[in-house]
Amino acid sequence: MLAARFICARASAVNAVLLASSRNFSRTSIAMAKVRKERDTFGELEVPADRYYGAQTARSQMNFKIGGPEERMPIPVVHAFGILKKAAAMVNTEFGLDKKLADAICKAADEVIAGKLDDHFPLVTWQTGSGTQSNMNVNEVISNR
Repeated sequence: MLAARFICARASAVNAVLLASSRNFSRTSIAMAKVRKERDTFGELEVPADRYYGAQTARSQMNFKIGGPEERMPIPVVHAFGILKKAAAMVNTEFGLDKKLADAICKAADEVIAGKLDDHFPLVTWQTGSGTQSNMNVNEVISNR
């Protein structure tokens, strides 16, 4: 009986991981041997070269080792962030944001909205409560795109 419960529990865990991996999280990462150097207020950090996120997101992954692949930020939330960033860029052109810069932000935000950059958002839902890590993840992806 105990063995049967253990097998069922393991099967459930494997199914959860498989379900989470169906998000196509690593479309472009076959071997992440190449890195680039990023810098934030805490110093220099190596970030996978094939990812648009930067030091803040990488540091968040290091500091918040909680949850697993099945607890990644829901994709609709990531896409909603894209809508938010696009709207902010459009409105801020009325307040002096350079149109060329706003257009670049809107173009990258459209890719976030369309799901073309889903695999550049590795963070889980468990954060500090304010969502700063996810907000910075979106900012880094859009600005590095």
